[in-house]
Amino acid sequence: MAQPPSSADLAAARAALAEADPALARAHAAVPPFEWRLRTGGFEGLFRMIVEQQVSVAAAAAIWKRVVEGLDFEVTPRAVLARDVETLRGLGLSMQKAAYGHEIARAHVEGRIDFDHLERLSDAEAVQKLTAIKGVGLWTAETFLMFCEGRLDVFPGGDVALQEAMKWADGLEVRPKEKAAYARAEAWRPHRGVAAHLLWAWYGLVKRGEASI
Repeated sequence: MAQPPSSADLAAARAALAEADPALARAHAAVPPFEWRLRTGGFEGLFRMIVEQQVSVAAAAAIWKRVVEGLDFEVTPRAVLARDVETLRGLGLSMQKAAYGHEIARAHVEGRIDFDHLERLSDAEAVQKLTAIKGVGLWTAETFLMFCEGRLDVFPGGDVALQEAMKWADGLEVRPKEKAAYARAEAWRPHRGVAAHLLWAWYGLVKRGEASI
């Protein structure tokens, strides 16, 4: 299982980002120390991300609880494939999410991706393998690698909140589009994941009225 970076590692990465880029220095000054929000990884982590997408936090927790219980507390590819789509729908999943659960499980069982050893793949290779699975988009792949696999140099450039925070940081009139966001984040290697966390935290503070742009 991946281990989250230590508080010292995060502090060092933030300091390096702030020193290298004045735009991030503003966000760094506004955001208190944070921890890396590492979730369960592997097949279970990705399946849970799919299940929880586009529903409220409370609804996501309730649905996931039903899914885990319905799988007899064995959230594995074979356990998911042992239940047909209608059975999964009975646990609270939409038809689409139930189908995607099967797609992800089949990808592992058929050897198209090995969720038990994703650490053997580079970030780019892992993204390629994940997005080849029906139902797994680029944003989902990148955020999975960050939050579930603990990768520190992944940047989901298509995230609207990140784009908005980048607009503030760079003093732009309009937020950068996905391609421009990826290009801008190149300057933050090898800490792009930490930069994303920093920008997300700043975005949240500003939206809650706890920090200024």
